Amino acid sequence: MARRHPILRGFLILVGAIVGLVIALAVVVRIWGPEMSFRAAVAVVEIQGVIEDTTELVETLGRYRTDKNTVGVVLRVDSPGGGVAPAQELYDAVWRLRGVKPVIASFGNVAASAAYYISSAADVIVADPGTLTGSIGAIMEFQNYEALANKVGVGETVVKSGHFKDVGHPLRPLADDERAMLQGVVDDALSQFIDAVAKGRGLDADRVRTLADGRLYSGAQAQAVGLVDQLGGLDTAQRLAWERAGQVGEPRIVRVPARRRPWWLSFFEQLALPQTSRLGGGLMFLYEGALPH
Repeated sequence: MARRHPILRGFLILVGAIVGLVIALAVVVRIWGPEMSFRAAVAVVEIQGVIEDTTELVETLGRYRTDKNTVGVVLRVDSPGGGVAPAQELYDAVWRLRGVKPVIASFGNVAASAAYYISSAADVIVADPGTLTGSIGAIMEFQNYEALANKVGVGETVVKSGHFKDVGHPLRPLADDERAMLQGVVDDALSQFIDAVAKGRGLDADRVRTLADGRLYSGAQAQAVGLVDQLGGLDTAQRLAWERAGQVGEPRIVRVPARRRPWWLSFFEQLALPQTSRLGGGLMFLYEGALPH
């Protein structure tokens, strides 16, 4: 038996190495699998739901910018909008990618507000005729429970460091100077939105401003006013990216699905938000558009 130990030990080491290799390969496939390609391909990147954290999307677009096998990118967008800073970060990432290879935005059911902001950085925007898009504008919302609080006899004492520190407090109405201050923030956000769309679409800023009253457009209406280039679905966008990259034949597609946040994280954030960040809720969805019902 003593002479068999080295053989058994070697066998166990070999098995352990194989298991480790399989685990490492599984991790690589989990992280990089959708993006692994050894031939020229168009990558389809999904942007879905409310846009809150674009860190992974920005990193993904950055990898595609330098990946020699990725000849073009299609942004498959189905989102009502989202936060200001995430939209601006992703817009910048799309703009950098656009400088290297073709980027086509493909609109699904809805691509409004912040989702349109991001998409305007693409070379071409393709939408279905019935897509809901546009909603170029900014909004800040606060809840007011003053009347309810008076009925049930509750209140709150606030000690603050500055006049505007508790702006948006739910137990009192906005003062005139507070409303004016917040209107200035919203107006500035709108100007940033307009400038981004004008730059991405190659339009005059004054022209974009006439379209930026928050209204929704169908895909067909958006094409008529210059917010969409072409009517069509995902297949149209994929073929367009493939052709703009100088490729022939049937396009090869690599799909990167949207990565959804764990349900429990969103649940606990919703529970904590009213206690931790009254103003944060209004700012988080500054560019959020209407959801169709």
